[in-house]
Parts: sequence; C-alpha cells; structure tokens
Amino acid sequence: MASGSSSLMWFRKGLRIHDNPALEYAARGSDYLYPVFVIDPHYMEPDPNAFSSGSRRAGLNRIRFLLESLVDLDLNLQKLGSRLLVLNGEPSEVLFRCLKEWNIKKLCFEFDTEPYYQALDNKVKKYATAAGIEIFSPVSHTLFNPADIIQKNGGRPPLSYQSFVKLAGEPSWASSPISTELTSLPPVGSVGSCPISEVPTIENLGYEDTEEDDRTPFKGGESEALRRMRESIANKEWVANFEKPKGDPSSLVKPATTVLSPYLKFGCLSSRYFYQCIQEVQRNVKRHTFPPVSLLGQLLWRDFFYTVAFGTPNFDQMKENRICKQIPWKNDDDLLRAWRDARTGFPWIDAIMIQLQKWGWMHHLARHCVACFLTRGDLFVHWEKGRDVFERLLIDSDWSINNANWLWLSCSSFFYQYNRIYSPISFGKKYDPNGNFIRHFLPILKVVDHDLASKECKQILYEAYQLNKRLNGKVSEEDLKSLGRKPEEDKKQEQKSKRLKQTLLS
Repeated sequence: MASGSSSLMWFRKGLRIHDNPALEYAARGSDYLYPVFVIDPHYMEPDPNAFSSGSRRAGLNRIRFLLESLVDLDLNLQKLGSRLLVLNGEPSEVLFRCLKEWNIKKLCFEFDTEPYYQALDNKVKKYATAAGIEIFSPVSHTLFNPADIIQKNGGRPPLSYQSFVKLAGEPSWASSPISTELTSLPPVGSVGSCPISEVPTIENLGYEDTEEDDRTPFKGGESEALRRMRESIANKEWVANFEKPKGDPSSLVKPATTVLSPYLKFGCLSSRYFYQCIQEVQRNVKRHTFPPVSLLGQLLWRDFFYTVAFGTPNFDQMKENRICKQIPWKNDDDLLRAWRDARTGFPWIDAIMIQLQKWGWMHHLARHCVACFLTRGDLFVHWEKGRDVFERLLIDSDWSINNANWLWLSCSSFFYQYNRIYSPISFGKKYDPNGNFIRHFLPILKVVDHDLASKECKQILYEAYQLNKRLNGKVSEEDLKSLGRKPEEDKKQEQKSKRLKQTLLS
C-alpha cells in the first residue's frame, strides 16, 4: 500500500493527455497517480457467434483501434514519468479492489452520457462516496454539458439543431486557452497484489488477427489524431470552404472528410481543442462557411445529438421513445443479411457495405445511402437492425450519434421528408461515374426492384404518419401489424386482378 496521497485516473474514453481536466485534477497535489484502463468483457470478450470477428458488441477493427489508442496513451504517459495500468474484469469490481488496495483519496474520470456508463458510474460513485474518496468527473468529451442545455430548455432536450445552437450559445471555455501540454505527472505508487498487465494484443484477447487488406487504414491514438487534425487544418482554404453534406463519398486515396470521427469517439482528440483550432483558422481567412454546414457546425451537430440522446429515455429504440415515430418496419433477417453481407445486387450499395466491413468507416453520404436503402428507401427493414450492424462495424461507432443518425435517416425522428430518397443507382453514378469505387470493393445480386419497393415504402410511411397523428403517437402493436399486412394484401389483390383479367381476355 502506498503511503502519501494517492489518486486514480480511470480512463474509458478521453484517451489523451491534451485537454484532459480529469487527469490534470488527479495529478494536482498527489504523491502518487494510478492511470487505469479496465479491459471490460462486456465490450472485449470474443463472441464466436457474431456475424464478423470481434466481441458481442464490437468488430475487430474497432477493438484494434482501441488497443492502438491505449498503446499510444501508455507511451505518452511514460514520457511524463507515468504509465498505463491495464486490468481485466467487470470495471466496478476491479475499481473497488484498486481503490481499497492503493488507499486512493481521489478518483477522477471523464463524465459519460451513455446509459451503460451512467449506470456503472453511479455504482462506482456510491462506493467511493461511502469510502470517503473524493470524486471528480468533469464534462470534457463534448463542447457543452448536455444537462445544462436540457435545464435551459425547461427540462427537455431541444429537438432541432437550430434551437440547440441558439440555446447553447458560445461555449464558456471558448475564449480562454485550453491546456494542451502536461510537463510531468506524479509517479505510479506500489500496485500491491492487483493483477496489472501491459496493453494486450488482439491475440492476447483471444482473437485471430485479420489480413492487412481486411483492416482499417486508420490507426488509433492521440498522436495520430493530432497529426491528422494538424494536417486537415493546415489547408486553411479547405477548412474555410468546408460544406457538409458536400464531398465525394467515392473518394478512396484521400477521403473527402477529416476522418477525425473515430478519434473524437475515443477521445484521442478533444472536441474542445479541435473547436478552438478551427476558430483560429476562421479568424485568419476572409470568408468561411457557417453552421450547420461548416466544420465547426459538425462539432455542434455532435453535441446536439449527445444532448438529445442524454435527455431522451429509450433513445436507442422505437418503442417507448417519445421522439420516435411508430412505423411497421419489417423484421426480415434475410433482407437484413443481404444488405449487411453486400448481396443486394446494387453495386453502389454493396461496395459501400464492403468498405464498412473492411475499413470500419465510410463517408457520411455513403452512410446515408445504405441506411436509407435498408429502411425507408427499399427494404423497409427496422432501423434498429441497421443500427446494430453499424454499431458493431464502425470504428467511430458512437452510441448517441449512431442512434440519432438512424432515427434521422429512417425518417423516424428529426427529419420527416420520407419522399426524398437516395437512389441506389443514380446517386452512385453521380459520384462514381467510372465505377472505380465499386470495382475497388465488390458487387453481387439484386434483392428488390427499387422503383416498386420505394413506392411501397413511401405508402406505408404515409399511412404510419397519419396513424401517429390520429392516435397522438400512442400506436399499438396490433395497429402496426395491420399497417404491415396491408401492402401484402394489396399485392395479392393486384395479382388476383391480373389473373382475372387474363382469364377474361383468353
């Protein structure tokens, strides 16, 4: 047991040294500092039954990205006279043991809005408080504290981007310099009998590694995040003119966006530091784009989605989610698998899905296309099913943003113009006229007639919207089933009429 004052810094996201208030506070006035990361079986244990290699919740690309980020964090801590202590097991049990054995006086960790971490953190806080341990859990993963925005809005999250931006205003920290460098950290004290390990490899965790060709080209870690950000903002004209949703989703050699989303997801890059760097560029150019389309606007979108997700119970499902339209989606696993495994027969859609499997990333417009195709565009499969595939395969999969995007793209919330559909044919031709992107990945075989399928999807959505309106959102299972049955009955009726016509004509 270490004598003197000891602090524990519990890393989960926020895998960085720069702009890390929890780490700074943990170091302040401490004789010993224990930087801890817990390998949580909930996220990391191999699942042999999953459709792709990885755990129950994450594909191998994201697990590898996390491990690379931890290796980089360990190296950066070593430069400051510290190191990362990796432990395995259910996080609260592991922490209780460490807090006791190392005689911790101060426990620091970044605030997390996800339901899983909210429950876990409450458990840990309860234990620490009872043991008389000081807790410091600052908001530093987002630009704003979602709870503050919700409070300003009378206890409910704002449901439009414009109202969010208006309520949020300028972040309180925006005009003061953010701490980007630590010069040293207190040493790690004695670890006693706690089973500390190095950052594990993919193989240590029980996975077989994949071929280079099937891995994401994006490497994890704070060092890579800062390098990539500096490279992006060095092109001042590009930053000033950035305009989403423009950009080329078929761009391969150099993606048409910053690809900073996975680094923001794991907190290898501070969104607050990125915000200040963009502001600096904007101050030094004659003109620039503005939110919602500017680069700064993208960070505000991220915060908007975090705030709505934090303030909406059951945000990740259709049922009992007060901001989600009740729609009779199909739970058709054959159609889902055809989409997931790149077997729709639409080369543009299939190529994007293979890019997702191999890279764990695709351009936002590509995401829009395949999400629309699975849900309201063609297959009418439940958005929750598509969300699960993205959640598993994306290296930047983020609980709040992934759910928000699927709600949006399926016209279940935020966006309701369900007649506006991404064509799986013409949209691809617009960006990939020579088929270079498609040839780089791969096509196979059609599962639907797009014109017919999208017409049916629009009709069911129209009827579902009418029903939601008539019943004030209180739609029962039976109501949804009857809506879902109607197109099938219409189809049978149509076939019956055709047969009758043929009989009469013959």
